[in-house]
Amino acid sequence: MAKHKKTADEITPAILIHPGEMIKDELEARGMTQKDLANKLGISYTVFNEVLNGKRPVSTELALMLEALWGIDAHIWLKLQANYNMGSKRKDKAFMQHLQELKNMAAASLL
Repeated sequence: MAKHKKTADEITPAILIHPGEMIKDELEARGMTQKDLANKLGISYTVFNEVLNGKRPVSTELALMLEALWGIDAHIWLKLQANYNMGSKRKDKAFMQHLQELKNMAAASLL
C-alpha cells in the first residue's frame, strides 16, 4: 500500500515558538529592557510581559508600533502570530478530529 504524503497544511512544526520570544531576542540585541520598550510604546508593562511570555497574542496595534519603532515590517510579527496560532490548533486533537469530521461531511456531499 502506498504511503500517504503529507501536504503542507498537514505538517505541524515540532516546536511552536510564540512571536513574543522573538521580540525578547530583539530586545536583548538592542540592549533594551521590557519595561523600557513598554514605556516607549505606551503600553502596560504587564500586558507587554504577557505577550513576551506567550500568554497574549501579538496584536495588529503592537505589530504596527514595533514596525514604527524598529523598522521591522508589521506583517512579519502578524505572520509569526498566525503561524503560532495555526500550529497550536493543529496540536489540539479534539479540534483536529472535528476538522476531519467536516472533511468527511464535505467529501460525502460531493458524491
